[in-house]
Amino acid sequence: MQTVGIVGVGLIGASFGLALRKSGFSGEIIGVSSEPALAAGLACGAISSSATLPAAAERADLLYLAQTVDRILQTIPELAPALRPGALVTDAGSTKKQIVACALAHLPAGSFLGGHPLAGKEKRGPEAADAELFRDRPYVLTPVGAASPEASALREALASFGAVVVEISPEEHDAALALTSHLPQLASTALAATLQRSANPHAARIFGNGLLDMTRLALSSADLWRSILVTNRSEVSMAIDSYIEILQQLKRTLGEREMTNTFEEGALLARSIRKLPLTK
Repeated sequence: MQTVGIVGVGLIGASFGLALRKSGFSGEIIGVSSEPALAAGLACGAISSSATLPAAAERADLLYLAQTVDRILQTIPELAPALRPGALVTDAGSTKKQIVACALAHLPAGSFLGGHPLAGKEKRGPEAADAELFRDRPYVLTPVGAASPEASALREALASFGAVVVEISPEEHDAALALTSHLPQLASTALAATLQRSANPHAARIFGNGLLDMTRLALSSADLWRSILVTNRSEVSMAIDSYIEILQQLKRTLGEREMTNTFEEGALLARSIRKLPLTK
């Protein structure tokens, strides 16, 4: 792998470039993005040059699509006429089924490997990029079809970043993320909107850190999330139904002993994902 093209030089794309450099990659890193993002990417060392999408596709051994889901779906068909033979295209999109299907329909066999780094920051843009962003974080790959030499090179790069690579199908990815990412976003947004609509005059000034923790995700942009949710609608709908069912169960058992069972179930999961010891 001698030349890498990063399409979308934002937080994730620029962090990928910085991580490549830190791992020892000395080849060219081409940025394809807006003028301000390219300038910031060059300034922080995440990219070494810039080009149009067709020019980058003609030269790159690896193309990294670090865009929103809707933009990735638009970009993939545009790559087909210019993609260099033997090149690999990967992405960082938050849903996988539609992206992988789009790639299979438009790109040569074996030239696409879907990906999704579960890493991020409160701040966005290349100015917030970090070479250590992927370290110790899950990085999902969704291989379909035969592996290629460039796919092996990508896996090696991710290992050098310190990422925890998890390989599952696109369908398994979307079902899991509906529960672990998309539902938390909607739950946070719904909670914040409930308080915003409340007539209680004290709700906006009498609160603790719990509310701050629970509403942090509500700061997210609807524009960013729209394409994620529309490309995983069925799985997210099922996740919402499950969540509503448990909320209704809590509503029916408020203050009753039966409610304890739900609290214990929730605490078991919360301890598990935080790797905390079990308590009686």
